[in-house]
Amino acid sequence: MLELALEPVAASRFDALATKALAGEELTRGEALSVLAAEDDQLLPLLYAAFRVRRAHFGRKVKLNMIINAKSGICPEDCGYCSQSIVSTAPIEKYQLLSRETLLEGAREAWARKAGTYCIVASGRRPSARELGEVTAAVRQIKEELPLKVCACLGLLSEDDALALKEAGVDRYNHNLNTSRDNHARITTTHTYDDRVATVEAVKSAGISPCAGFIAGMGERDEQLVDVAFALRELDADSIPVNFLNAIDGTPLEGTRELDPRRCLKVLALLRLVCPTKEIRVAGGREVNLGALQPLALYAANSIFIGDYLTTSGQAAEADYRMISDLGFEIEECAL
Repeated sequence: MLELALEPVAASRFDALATKALAGEELTRGEALSVLAAEDDQLLPLLYAAFRVRRAHFGRKVKLNMIINAKSGICPEDCGYCSQSIVSTAPIEKYQLLSRETLLEGAREAWARKAGTYCIVASGRRPSARELGEVTAAVRQIKEELPLKVCACLGLLSEDDALALKEAGVDRYNHNLNTSRDNHARITTTHTYDDRVATVEAVKSAGISPCAGFIAGMGERDEQLVDVAFALRELDADSIPVNFLNAIDGTPLEGTRELDPRRCLKVLALLRLVCPTKEIRVAGGREVNLGALQPLALYAANSIFIGDYLTTSGQAAEADYRMISDLGFEIEECAL
């Protein structure tokens, strides 16, 4: 009966994009823009097209990731979206790098929550030698005890830093592009877009799986969203976290409210069709921006964070388990 409700022209248009993505052919800019420009009554055929691609590469599996905020605040960067930035007045908890034992306890909690990847995230421009040493030591302990994948996110890296993380056993490194090249200076001025690209390239050179994504809802145009999607395709990022701005009071972007759940779903469909074989993760701002439509996100994305984010709360783990089960999907088991 659902098929009777779909507009035939719209369904065939998006279905053709799915067929193209499944054949390994890259979407053109015009095709990518058409995904973001889709009318709301075309949302179901668009999501079905995205699901065809998601199902072909990932089946009905959902990968779980858990974050630990390993160092909070105390950051000299001026990122306009971030409550930990030097320009933020948000009342967040601030502390130096957590102890090795605390990082290990976090890994145990991630395993207990069925997460396959444990993400160690520290604020700051780049890790100091001491911080890098503490994180690598903690990663070695985690790897000795648990069959978890470990992702680190410590800011800008040199090639030597990346090699040290690789030798310690870090599987993946996250460093987001955050926005398009021509929108970057409007969001951040204390480092450049090229600084971010260089870190992703250093990670790749070291043999670590690159994780890079962006934040939607920061005043960007459709063309700029397509730009960053294509840039991530060119960088060959293995994992792409798609964040939706959760505008925190006290940050330069406070009060920014330009997303709705349908827009978020179109952005996720765009990333699935542009980067068909990659892990697409619904990341920060999921609960705030997708609301009751959260389950539909998993028809395009194949990965979520479980638990809290850095300085904002996430949905209860039990609610995520129920959402996955109600969809007829299943949690992906960790496979190192």
